Amino acid sequence: MQVIGLCRFSYLGEGGFQVEHATLAERAAFLYDPARLDARFRAFEAVTLPAMRGQTDPDFTLLVVIGDSFPVAARARLDRLLADIPQAVVQAHPPGPHRQVMRDAINSIRRAAALPCLQFRMDDDDAVALDFVARLRADAARIAPLLADERHVAIDYRSGFAAHFGPDGIGAVAINEPCWTPALAIAFAPQVDLSILNFAHAKLPRMMPLLSFSDRPMFVRGISDLNDSRQKEGIKPHRFQPLTPDERQMFRKTFGIDQARVKAILRG
Repeated sequence: MQVIGLCRFSYLGEGGFQVEHATLAERAAFLYDPARLDARFRAFEAVTLPAMRGQTDPDFTLLVVIGDSFPVAARARLDRLLADIPQAVVQAHPPGPHRQVMRDAINSIRRAAALPCLQFRMDDDDAVALDFVARLRADAARIAPLLADERHVAIDYRSGFAAHFGPDGIGAVAINEPCWTPALAIAFAPQVDLSILNFAHAKLPRMMPLLSFSDRPMFVRGISDLNDSRQKEGIKPHRFQPLTPDERQMFRKTFGIDQARVKAILRG
């Protein structure tokens, strides 16, 4: 089964944000603000990419979608960060309806196959376990009869961490909640050309069968003041605690996230 991970890196499009802007020019100014982009790049390097680089099953594609107006220097920086990850594919798209653009982007790299396509999504400060791709493929194979009968089936790894990353290290809190995005996947039947972003993640159980696992941590969800989802009123704060020595070791072994490296990268 083909596995595709989708990461939108400050894509300038129509919709897809909880924080609205009156014009695309205003949104571009927000997304491409040098300080904001620098913070996103540092989190991407320290948190997201180690897990992608270290996947035990290397047979996957990491599709990174940017806007066609992405700053030239930022594109060069992105290419440098991804240079040693052969699974990474960068696509630049003009502004358009968010869900349709992402659907077209994923379909452009889907291979014709008789088996379902497994898709997951992640932000540029999220991480998945180093064996995420291997486990996702294995668990999908276990439910092959269900996948053969359904247009789409969600596979949810609901145990993980919400975490804050900074120059002083990592603060985290354990999470066990359904349909958090980093380790949530959808298996699409071969004839279905939708993408994982055609569905609101919190509503997936209403739309398709969902298989849920909570046996061990499979994701890290980055939380910062720059998260679009944190900008609305009434957002519940997380009570982050510094990682214990055992947790620091677990973050290294499970997600490839090293606290000393996080400090160095985010300190600048």
